[in-house]
Amino acid sequence: MISYMKSKGRLSAVLHALLHMAHRGGPMTSEELAACLRTHAVVVRRTMAGLREAGFVVSERGHGGGWVLARDLASVTLLDVQMAVGDAGAAADGDGPHADGCVIEQSVQRALAGSLREAEALLMKRLGEVTLADLSADFNRAMAAHAARHLSPEGHHAA
Repeated sequence: MISYMKSKGRLSAVLHALLHMAHRGGPMTSEELAACLRTHAVVVRRTMAGLREAGFVVSERGHGGGWVLARDLASVTLLDVQMAVGDAGAAADGDGPHADGCVIEQSVQRALAGSLREAEALLMKRLGEVTLADLSADFNRAMAAHAARHLSPEGHHAA
């Protein structure tokens, strides 16, 4: 199985973990988060340590302990999380493999560089406009719609 952390990108995986933590309402262990993300607990611990340094999570020790959110969802933007995890964004940097002295490659890189800079600026702007609370609200709407489609009028799951 391909690791979620590798196949979907680090930012996506961290946002996934943070929302699981928000909806749990209590501590989540590295093992529980790893199961949600289909990765290893060691990867989760390393990632959570970085988020702890950024002030997004804290760890509670002992029985019943685990990782918990340290900030209100409305106070954290996707850009904040991206900056904390050091994710490189969606676009490449336009600095691909170079053939020494190849004028064609240099032309390609010049053409890509401006477009990629513009795309990156737009991405950063949009990530700065969306909070974890926005993602949580979207999740809640999706779950309510899912439940409405799958429950009979008596409140039981439809067959």
